[in-house]
Amino acid sequence: MDFTRDILLENDRALLRPLVAADVDLLQEPAADPELWRYTLTRADSRPELDAYVAAALQGLAQARRYPFVIIDKQTGRVAGSTSYYNVVAEEQRLSIGYTWIGTDFQRTGLNRAAKHLLLRHAFEELGCERVELETDARNHKSQNAMGQMGATEEGTLRSHRPTQGGIRRDTIIFSIIRAEWAALRQSIFGAFDTNRG
Repeated sequence: MDFTRDILLENDRALLRPLVAADVDLLQEPAADPELWRYTLTRADSRPELDAYVAAALQGLAQARRYPFVIIDKQTGRVAGSTSYYNVVAEEQRLSIGYTWIGTDFQRTGLNRAAKHLLLRHAFEELGCERVELETDARNHKSQNAMGQMGATEEGTLRSHRPTQGGIRRDTIIFSIIRAEWAALRQSIFGAFDTNRG
C-alpha cells in the first residue's frame, strides 16, 4: 500500500478522501457528541482533543502506519466522520479497518455500511488483501452487532489487549472478513452500494 498516494473511494452514498489538517473544522460538529467516544481509545469531542486526534492520524500517515479518511455523506454533502486503514502487513496480504466514527446525525442511515463497502472493496480488489480485520472494545456491543450484521466473523477476544480511556486495559474482540467471503458479501450485504463495479 502506497501511503503517499491520495486514495479516493466513492459509491452512490459515500465518498472517502484522505484526511487533511484543515478537516478538523469540518469534523468538529459531528465529533461533538460525547457518547461517540465512550469506548474509543481516545476522545475527540472537544476541540483540543479533536486537534490531537487529527494530528495523531496524520502522524500515523506520515509514518506509514495508518491511512485516515474523512467520510462524506453524499446525500447531504457533509463531512460525517472518519475511518482508517491500519496494521497494514503487505507481505501477509492483510490489514485492519478501524478508528471509525460517524456523527450521531448519520447513524442508522446506511452511511457506515456504505463506507465499509468502499474500504473492503478497495482492500480485496485493489490492494490484494486476503484478510481484513476489525476490532472493538469488548464492552461495545453496538459495534459488535454492526460488524456481525455486515458479515464479519467474530474470532475471539484478546484479553487486556490495549490501554484505553480511564487508565484501564481493555479486552478487544477481533472480527474478520476473508477474500473467499467477499464476492458473496459484495452482492448481498453490500449490494445496494455496488452499482459501480468498475
